[in-house]
Amino acid sequence: MDGMVVQHGRPRCLIVDDSPCFLDSARRLLEQQGIPVVGTVTNTADAVRTAAELQPDVVLVDVELGAESGFDLAWRLDESCAAAVILTSTHAEQDLADLISASPAVGFVSKTELSSDAVRDLLDPADLAAPVSEPRER
Repeated sequence: MDGMVVQHGRPRCLIVDDSPCFLDSARRLLEQQGIPVVGTVTNTADAVRTAAELQPDVVLVDVELGAESGFDLAWRLDESCAAAVILTSTHAEQDLADLISASPAVGFVSKTELSSDAVRDLLDPADLAAPVSEPRER
């Protein structure tokens, strides 16, 4: 995948959530709206491994992964891969605002507001044009 360039406006996405129902729904929604979903996983270990293997452009991370923390995962992904991290939750953004702003995530999308436009709006256009094998500037 070295040197691979993302098609304009089509960020490759990995979804991390402990709910199989949400994973299925989010995958179908994003793919119908033009965002290829390269994988879905339910825990942090699989997320780190899969992100390294698949090199997605963006990783959607639920803030509550059962006993694991999506905020901790955001930090691990920031250190280990070039993907932009977008946090998701059923909780209101204002309830998590301090944790979101302290995280390396590029932003937050409520699960009820998830759409390809919401994902694209949080991504820097440079992230969508850069080779996925090179780390993003922070």
